[in-house]
Amino acid sequence: MIEPTDDFMKLNELAKELSISPESIKFFIQDFDLDLIDCISTNFEVKKDFEKFARENADFLKEYEKDLDKNKTLDQIAETINQPKEHIKKVINKKDPNIFDNGFFRSSVSSYGIDQKLGGNYQFVYDYFGYKTSLQKRDFIGYRDLFFHISSVLEPFLNEKQIKDWGIQKPAGIILYGPPGSGKIFWANKIAEIINYHFKEVKKHYLGTFYVDGNKTDFNDFLVKMMDDDKVLLFMDDFDEVMTQAKAEKDMASCNLEVQEIILHYISKFEQENVLMIGSAKSVAEIDKEILAPGRFDVLVPVFPPNASERSEIILYMMTKGLEEDSLLYKILKNNKADKIPFWNGIASRMKAFSNTMLIDFTQSLKKRIRNLYQKNKNEKLIITQNILDSALRDAASKLTKEYLEQIARFLADVIINNPDDFQMRIHALKTELETYRAVEKPLRAIGFQHNGEDKE
Repeated sequence: MIEPTDDFMKLNELAKELSISPESIKFFIQDFDLDLIDCISTNFEVKKDFEKFARENADFLKEYEKDLDKNKTLDQIAETINQPKEHIKKVINKKDPNIFDNGFFRSSVSSYGIDQKLGGNYQFVYDYFGYKTSLQKRDFIGYRDLFFHISSVLEPFLNEKQIKDWGIQKPAGIILYGPPGSGKIFWANKIAEIINYHFKEVKKHYLGTFYVDGNKTDFNDFLVKMMDDDKVLLFMDDFDEVMTQAKAEKDMASCNLEVQEIILHYISKFEQENVLMIGSAKSVAEIDKEILAPGRFDVLVPVFPPNASERSEIILYMMTKGLEEDSLLYKILKNNKADKIPFWNGIASRMKAFSNTMLIDFTQSLKKRIRNLYQKNKNEKLIITQNILDSALRDAASKLTKEYLEQIARFLADVIINNPDDFQMRIHALKTELETYRAVEKPLRAIGFQHNGEDKE
């Protein structure tokens, strides 16, 4: 057996050494619900615990990969993992609803991943990760699927062989699209970190004429200067508004048309000048098709609101962020067992389709309510009651407007058109959550407004 080295290995290096594809390792991490922070860093350096696991269980990972790459029937999966077919079918239908016409499930459906979901004994995997990294020390929470999807898009930046051996070029433009508050700016910063580019936001006033140190300049000059710098990621918010398709009945600002022309003029030079532009959009439906043409902004990445399990983790993270163990709030949380994820699962399950921003609003409201209650009785043993949680939920739900829900519906329509196979579980989960609001005639009444006597704590 080869012992781990002192230096951190890259994922591709470890995969090559063990004769396992990096893609199968990524699938394995997701199938077995391993935290990214315990496996790899954002620049794909392999953590020591995961390296040790991979080396000592290379045969299992090879067997996992072999199974992953095969198209297989329900009977074949049942034979491999010795589980009832009806149970297997339920797991597959939740995770990968697509099935070939001949009855075979496509590759990327893992028999072992299904077995793990059905309670198969894989404790030998988790024994390597007995120490769980605290939420406060994680780069980000959840979103393993989005991280790996983005990493595949960025592969030409990380692996020069993609260009040399396969002629796969670096993308010049990427559009991160999703409803407000879903974390598009966060992911743009994360992309800059992954590819080691300098993050530079394109401010609104850069799009017209502006002054720098008393000198008049414009967007063309700004873009030329950025191309002279080395390794720059340009981030433009409200990209869909600036790059909207011109229509006869729509009065489009002349400065937006000029910005479009300038970007289209220079974008062919972005790759050689080590420039990547990322646009943030609520929807891609109205963006000019010229902008979305191959070699331009042809990479579309959906950024979803957090799912139910991610909401619980985000709430716990925001409730405990920056707290010392001897702080009053931490003591109160611990006394209520609210320093653990299960405490938050109930309230998080009611936050259907909530954005990250709404979750932050919830935690801020809840902190203030707990503080106010403590100041009344000075009791560290106070109980975080359901009434307190409900009141904070009502505060956060004020942003859950009809307009926001319509943006969620529009986002789902965009994803189904542009990324239908990449995020099937998230599409299904978000669609189901959205339907719960449509099923009720007045979905926001109960949580969007307070009535007399409802807010007593």
